[in-house]
Amino acid sequence: MTAIPALPNYVRSRRLPRDPLLLASGISCAVLVLLAVVGPLLMPYPAGQTDILASGQGPSADHWLGTDTLGRDVLSRALSGARLSLIAPAVIVLGSAVGGTTLAILSAWHGGWIDGMLNRALNVMFAVPGILVAVLSAAVFGAGFWAPVLALTLVYTPYFARVVRSAAVRERRQPYVEGLRLGGLSSWRICTRHLLRNVMPIVLAQATVAYGTALADFAAVSFLGLGIQAPAAEWGLMVADGRSEILEGAIQQSLVAGLLIVVTVVSCNILGERLAARLGVEL
Repeated sequence: MTAIPALPNYVRSRRLPRDPLLLASGISCAVLVLLAVVGPLLMPYPAGQTDILASGQGPSADHWLGTDTLGRDVLSRALSGARLSLIAPAVIVLGSAVGGTTLAILSAWHGGWIDGMLNRALNVMFAVPGILVAVLSAAVFGAGFWAPVLALTLVYTPYFARVVRSAAVRERRQPYVEGLRLGGLSSWRICTRHLLRNVMPIVLAQATVAYGTALADFAAVSFLGLGIQAPAAEWGLMVADGRSEILEGAIQQSLVAGLLIVVTVVSCNILGERLAARLGVEL
């Protein structure tokens, strides 16, 4: 039987050079996740608590990031909104990664008409803008959390399938796969224990980059009023709520929420690109 190849060098090596960008973006993402987990415990005020006498105030000792037009503490709402803002893209990426990877391995393993049909379907799906699908889904099924999340999951699936398929096809042609087949292993065991393991680095890198894009898309849907609804706190909704305040000189709500979105997207993109370079994969 042909021997199964050892793990790639990027997995075995312990002498990889330090990457400041990878470290900085990783720390940034970790801090954002930590805020989502413990944020509600750090809120100085309840996220929905109003104080008309303190409406539209700038940063102060009582409200470090100021208040909105209803007197709600911007810091509290930003911390409260971190959960919805970060959980939504996590669900989108997880669902699309599982679906896209499954389709990619299925296509690479069987080839032929199955591979051709999948490629044609992916080409059609690539032509449809993701944000448009999310907006139409929310308009048809109602605004909220699940309609745009499920729509964006469907839209992101072909991106994972296209990227992972290339790696899966290369693995499918390796001599060890034929050796495993001759050794009596089932297709299921070969795909799940060997092909899947060997394409996981590219899945991880793609998921990291896709997370930032998914967050921006979900925030855009909420900004349009078709995602998370008031009085719930969510970063995209906070940017939308702060539009009317900007003309009155109170920019803190839109500015804080917008900066959190930008920092998250940039951190995820850098982390994904550096992970890809570190693992030796191409996105």
